[in-house]
Amino acid sequence: MANENISIISRSVAVTGHRTVENLNENKLEEVFRLLIKKGYDTYLVGMAVGFDTICFNILDKLREEFDIKIIACIPCKDQAKYFTESQKEEYERIVALADEKRIFSEKFTSYCMHRRNCYMVDNSSVIIAYINKTFGGTYNTVKYAEKKGKRVIKVN
Repeated sequence: MANENISIISRSVAVTGHRTVENLNENKLEEVFRLLIKKGYDTYLVGMAVGFDTICFNILDKLREEFDIKIIACIPCKDQAKYFTESQKEEYERIVALADEKRIFSEKFTSYCMHRRNCYMVDNSSVIIAYINKTFGGTYNTVKYAEKKGKRVIKVN
């Protein structure tokens, strides 16, 4: 079983990025995903937040029409969408329903559930795709954690 987990991790990619996304070239991001898929990466861990995560999920969902890939929704807490706008909630519910698997890290929001989700995503992947333009916050901390763990980080902004 341990060897199977290592094999899955070696083929897995996690995405992390800010909720506010500016000047992201989505065609370039799609090309990064295509290159990784062609290199054998077939499992994608997405944190399901508004912004970069949603963009990545939608690109990966589109790529499932061409490639046999799996999207795992890494949900920090059951009430993640509690403070989303109505349109954000609708989009969130739509993409959660499309995920191949769901991992939920807490029943309710806690000060630790996002961090726990982010560490899980890094620990269970070998490549991290990051949209990062700040030197603080969850995405910054996730990238630093990934670098400390020796993971390959691809910055897309």
